[in-house]
Amino acid sequence: MANNSRLGSSILLWLSGASLRITVLAIAPVIPLIQRDLNMSGTEVGILSGLPTLLLALAAILGAFAMSRFGALSTLIGGLVLVAIGTVSRGAADDVAVLFITTIVMSIGVAVAQPTLAVLVRDWLPNDIGFGTATYANGLIVGAIIPISLMIPIVMPLSIDSWRLAIAVWSVPVLLVVGLLLLFAPKTSRNRVLDVLGRDSWASLDYDLIWRIGLIFGANNGIFFGTNSFLPSYLSSIGRSDLTSLALTFYNFAQLKLASQVERRVWPYVFAGVLALASIGVIVSTANSWIVLASSALGFASGITLTLGLALPPLLSAPSHVGRVSAAMFLLSYTYAMIVAVCGGVAWDITGRAGAAFVVIAISILPLLILVPTIRFGSARIEKVESNF
Repeated sequence: MANNSRLGSSILLWLSGASLRITVLAIAPVIPLIQRDLNMSGTEVGILSGLPTLLLALAAILGAFAMSRFGALSTLIGGLVLVAIGTVSRGAADDVAVLFITTIVMSIGVAVAQPTLAVLVRDWLPNDIGFGTATYANGLIVGAIIPISLMIPIVMPLSIDSWRLAIAVWSVPVLLVVGLLLLFAPKTSRNRVLDVLGRDSWASLDYDLIWRIGLIFGANNGIFFGTNSFLPSYLSSIGRSDLTSLALTFYNFAQLKLASQVERRVWPYVFAGVLALASIGVIVSTANSWIVLASSALGFASGITLTLGLALPPLLSAPSHVGRVSAAMFLLSYTYAMIVAVCGGVAWDITGRAGAAFVVIAISILPLLILVPTIRFGSARIEKVESNF
């Protein structure tokens, strides 16, 4: 019975994680179509990409307040419902302003729901917190791969080649997950309201460290959201739209690579930064199938920095500070990614070349090369992570 409960909770965590990325990334493969139909500029494409990251920057605050009032499970369900509503509305957008508004609605749903997963891991799998965390993190990554892999070859044809209907279709799996949560979520979490805001003062935090790890993780987010947003339009601009689905799939699939054995060392971060820069160089300097390989290498680099970046708060903070340091890191890193996306769009408009957006992404990688060597990993105490979820 215990094994069945563990399996059921793990499945729900994985599905919930996937649901928080499916709708965000579903738009990436059809951005060229949206840009054409709504007459969007490169800057507006950057804003469209940056809006989810801006709202995710507020995730810890919005989610914490909602969990304090309604509990983690109710907050997750409510957030997913909002995601579904925003996704359907995105498909119905008839101008850029409406598309932005509906994207904000969807992103607020993601922002509210995302911080609930760590709390639910602690609630549902108290003896398997590490496993539960890895499970929903894997769901987040696979949730980014699924829509990018299936959108062009399968969903678009089934949606009579309408990007509007194709986007709206992705609300269906989100609503199915809502139904599964309502039916099968462990009863222990149904009415539990937690004080997740914390009462300790923020004054004792190491803000110098927070700024450094926020910018380091921001480099990862800048790569991830920037590449998914600008790669389709860039490939279209060089006449290689046929590579879009394959390149995005390879990019996101490569992020499944884990790096848990090298989390306390400087060189993996620097290696990932150099690999990312080299990959971007190949992407903007060629127009053949090498772009797919370069996208895969860029995704591999981004996957390394994702895994290592998520480990920084528990690795470098005192146990009682992990929650607040994590929240501050996410606030900074997603804000950084928003700035990268918008600046990439502006660079595209100013130069008239979609590849200019990747120059901005390349510049955003610099914290990996400059700031990581300033961090002292010698005092890391990763074994204390599980007590802080």
